Amino acid sequence: MAEFETFDAGGQTIHIRKHLRVPMRDGIELAADAYHGVDDKPRPALVALSPYGKELQALALTTPPQRRPSPMWDGCIEAGDIARVVAEGYVHVIGDIRGSGDSDGEHIGNYNAGGVSLGQDAYDFIEWVAAQPWCDGNVGMIGISYFGSMQILAAAERPPHLKAIFVSGGHYDFYETTYHGGIMWFMPRAAREGRGGDSGWAFTDRVKSRMLETYTPEEIEKRVAQRLADPDVAAWPNLVHVLNYPKHHEAWFDIITNELDGDWYEERNPINLARNIDIPVYLQIDQGRGWTMDGTIELFHALQGPKKLDIGPYPPMQSRPFIEEHDKMFRWYDHWIKGIDNGIMDEPAVNVFVEGARQRVTADQWPPKDVEHRALYLRPRGKLSTEPEPMGTQYAAPDGFYQAPLTVTDKVEILKWETPAFAEPTEMIGTGAAHLFVEIDQPDTNFILRMWDYAPSGTRQLITTGYLKASHRELDDRTTVGDPYHPHTRAVPVEPGSIEEYVLRLYPFANTFLPGHKLVVELSNNEPLADEHNALLPPDAFHLPVGRPVTHKIYRDAAHPSRLVLPFTTRGEGEQG
Repeated sequence: MAEFETFDAGGQTIHIRKHLRVPMRDGIELAADAYHGVDDKPRPALVALSPYGKELQALALTTPPQRRPSPMWDGCIEAGDIARVVAEGYVHVIGDIRGSGDSDGEHIGNYNAGGVSLGQDAYDFIEWVAAQPWCDGNVGMIGISYFGSMQILAAAERPPHLKAIFVSGGHYDFYETTYHGGIMWFMPRAAREGRGGDSGWAFTDRVKSRMLETYTPEEIEKRVAQRLADPDVAAWPNLVHVLNYPKHHEAWFDIITNELDGDWYEERNPINLARNIDIPVYLQIDQGRGWTMDGTIELFHALQGPKKLDIGPYPPMQSRPFIEEHDKMFRWYDHWIKGIDNGIMDEPAVNVFVEGARQRVTADQWPPKDVEHRALYLRPRGKLSTEPEPMGTQYAAPDGFYQAPLTVTDKVEILKWETPAFAEPTEMIGTGAAHLFVEIDQPDTNFILRMWDYAPSGTRQLITTGYLKASHRELDDRTTVGDPYHPHTRAVPVEPGSIEEYVLRLYPFANTFLPGHKLVVELSNNEPLADEHNALLPPDAFHLPVGRPVTHKIYRDAAHPSRLVLPFTTRGEGEQG
């Protein structure tokens, strides 16, 4: 029996139907709360589904929004501004997915590969909501990050009463969510286990490892031994612990033991499901977390129905509780759900905020302008130039650095190259590539590249990043100039002492370098422990460090044209160097 409560939100009375039980087709029930206005008239509903706990989402009614680096920022309060949703005339329905919170059932694996398709559960949930007397039969969805990914899984199942979705900050290709360029990213641990300040998944004893459910103990023992043979893994205490004691770390165990892409991640990959989506989709993402922006653009291209792509400004992390983007969302839903002719579909499909110039560019496609990929070459004395190095290796000695493991040092070595100050505004929009000719003395390392816009005042802003594990250097046939792709389906150790060309994908970005500004690129094999960009990210939002000492030599001579290949839309005098 659902409970009924009222809440005063700054003079607005909200009725709350608590502890609703939503039946699934296999007999289990999901838990939900519904928030709506005081009269009994039916309203359209916005559904939010995640494993983060509906009670946590209710803090949106009582907790002022926090921005990073506030210590009160909690990454999992993502279902949206409840009071605003109700004030706009919608019912806000917040549910716990199977095996989480107060819902029944077990959860096996990650959100792309659970014991039951999460899209199937979402279908049943949405259709139940549409049939309630307090709903007028029209349903949309709400929420960022995991909540956003659930919208894609739901829409791919085509529930009849789901009229449109608005997805902000979603995660799609689950391999790219957990490994960047083949380098393990620690943030999924934070979301799933509650590390580093995030509340984490609201799981108790009803979550299981898909690996442990799928493979025999002997196969698991072999897989664990293989992972512990990786010096990077063996040097990190948390990973050693999880591999030996996977219970209560089930989802993280699955990620650690699947370091290569393939069927494990591709099954129910939302981007693969996009062809099944025929309702209108609005995609929104902010700059600064490149892999998420990359996946959002890939999803946009895969969608076949009415669609919008909105790329917002830096910084990358929205408030918690999540309150941003609601104006855009309600315009979208007012058009597609309430039938209000507000002109939103008369506007261009793509809207991009360009950093630096701080202007918006619109078009009907991504990239929103014609792009010419051109090279900036690494040159001696830390310079970047449009002209390649004319001298051979004997005269243009390689740059280099030795990085000791972070188990024995807290110093991260960083090489830096920079352009002269730009003389004219120089705009770049799109993806890029870094071609690096490197010799290492070990079978593997990380390459972490970060590109900055330096102002004359000395302040700087991160523009884009690129990651690549050296053993994942293979390219596949999707690769074009300035747009490299790596299959990540196998790891090929490097022959120590050999010079290899490594091509890093530079995630999509949009920036105008203003007169007097410089483009600065940094290269390391680990991330700095703290800087002005990392302070904007949640704790644990860094990558697995290299666990062995490595000497790196970066060649940038006539025979080894190490370079950035960047998406220029304009050409100015400042590009010359």
